[in-house]
Amino acid sequence: MNRNLKTVILLIFDCICYIAAYVLSILLLRRDLTSSLDESWAFMVIGVILFVSLNFGLKIYSILLHYAGFSDMIRIVCVTSVMGVYNVLTSTISGKLVKEWALIVTVMIFFTTIISRFWYRLYDALKNAGKWRKMSKEEKRVMIIGAGSAGDMLIREMKTSEKYNMRPVCVLDDDPDKINRYINGIKVCGNTQDVVKYAEKYGVSDIIIAMPSASKKDISRIANECQKTKCKVQIIPGIYQLTTGQVSVSDVKPVSITDLLGREQVKVNLDEIMGYIEGKVVMVTGGGGSIGSELCRQISTHNPKMLIILDIYENNAYDIQQELIRKIPNLNLLVLIASVRDQKKIDDVFKKYKPKIVFHAAAHKHVPLMETSPNEAVKNNVGGTLNVAEAAGKYGVERFILISTDKAVNPTNIMGATKRICEMIIQTMNKKYDTEYVAVRFGNVLGSNGSVIPLFKRQILEGGPITVTHKDIVRYFMTIPEAVSLVLQAGAYAKGGEIFVLDMGEQVKIYDLAINMIKLSGFEPFTDIDIKVTGLRPGEKLYEERLMAEEGLKKTENEKISIGKPLEIDSENLFVKLKEMLDEAHGETEQMKDIVHDLVPTYVIDRRS
Repeated sequence: MNRNLKTVILLIFDCICYIAAYVLSILLLRRDLTSSLDESWAFMVIGVILFVSLNFGLKIYSILLHYAGFSDMIRIVCVTSVMGVYNVLTSTISGKLVKEWALIVTVMIFFTTIISRFWYRLYDALKNAGKWRKMSKEEKRVMIIGAGSAGDMLIREMKTSEKYNMRPVCVLDDDPDKINRYINGIKVCGNTQDVVKYAEKYGVSDIIIAMPSASKKDISRIANECQKTKCKVQIIPGIYQLTTGQVSVSDVKPVSITDLLGREQVKVNLDEIMGYIEGKVVMVTGGGGSIGSELCRQISTHNPKMLIILDIYENNAYDIQQELIRKIPNLNLLVLIASVRDQKKIDDVFKKYKPKIVFHAAAHKHVPLMETSPNEAVKNNVGGTLNVAEAAGKYGVERFILISTDKAVNPTNIMGATKRICEMIIQTMNKKYDTEYVAVRFGNVLGSNGSVIPLFKRQILEGGPITVTHKDIVRYFMTIPEAVSLVLQAGAYAKGGEIFVLDMGEQVKIYDLAINMIKLSGFEPFTDIDIKVTGLRPGEKLYEERLMAEEGLKKTENEKISIGKPLEIDSENLFVKLKEMLDEAHGETEQMKDIVHDLVPTYVIDRRS
């Protein structure tokens, strides 16, 4: 039945109901029907027209019967109230009708309107209530944490939808006023300190954290309690999905490691970012990578004159291009396939498009792979940075931001050592040109290509084991949006020559992270999924450092961003050694790590690779 036909049927039904209520009320009061109608038929016709008009005006005919709710009830009450006033006036003016008649007619049209709009909800509830009692014992028994709107919506959907084989059996909440009360028929048994107790009592197999507005600290605490059980733990994504009505059972996701880091997302001052990006030609090298693509996403929302994405890998470049075209169709976007190693191509790009802001994210970053290919690390990271930085100064770039890493500090691998040389290059270039050259150091990025989290997820899906290189290895972690936001804001602070260091909170023990991921996937560590310690890989540290001993930290307006003290570099000697190093790299020397060590004395060579 199409929408127009439904509307016509409801309209006819309302007309019939109003006339029937009019007539029945007269008969109920034992009045003379013929004489009463002779006196008041005109009022009845006007009442029908008024009733239908009010229903149209308040969109009563637009209600979706499957989803009629409280707001629809309020609109029906408003229509009925107006009709009640009209009926009282009719009974006052007409000599044949009394005030009791007005009340009876009003009540009748109210109930007929409610029944006609809510019958489907009532039928659905009764049908599913019957089905609920007969459900299979093989269902997943679910604990809901959070007796608010999200919990209510999840319980309602589990109880009514045929798509999910889940039965909510108990609810926990930290609000003492809610404890021992019921939400959609399910008891709020206790608070979040009682997770283990009630999981055992009710035989819970799955736990859903339905607290989308809770802080990261609270989510971390609750998730840690859930880990003490053998239950699979999931979480509602975010508060915005509540406000848009998108929360459902299908929206829940496994608790992510970002929920367990125990800190809030880092905030940035967007006005500062707007100030130096808006209206400028911005280039991102390595724009198709994990960091580069997120840089492009955030830059594209700050009104650049043009965004240039430069990347050697066409598939990644194509993906971010198509995403930005879909989401920001008015963006002036240019995607170029080119290698930062190609000095002539880079020079031509800068000469032709004259970017004013450059984010240099193009680099080889995989530590173990670079240990066995040190010449490639030098060609791409050092040679590429030298080419792009030189072109930036030559063609009048205002700001050049190098994406660096905490592995550049006292490096034990060739990747970190080449990144330290990149920092030295931009600090030297800052003295040579008017361009403001800066570098930004941060640690491991959650979810980036090659990071530990996707690896652990794959290993869990494959049944294990999870591989950890050392039981005591620790790392700093940030999310991709966090890291990129801070990179963008650090660019706003650029005065030239600085190395910005991002505060990433406390280091996380990778072994503990592996245990947590196994538990949160619903498995038992060492029983269902094993953890295998494989030994440190060539070039791998037990812990990372943010600063070298001789670097001091100076705070910026954003407490999460600090500035490392620039070190004195002999620029003439640096460029001589860079030329020699690149010549050797292209000659495929076997001594590249020793050559790099000569330029970076803090580099400790791992001879195992």
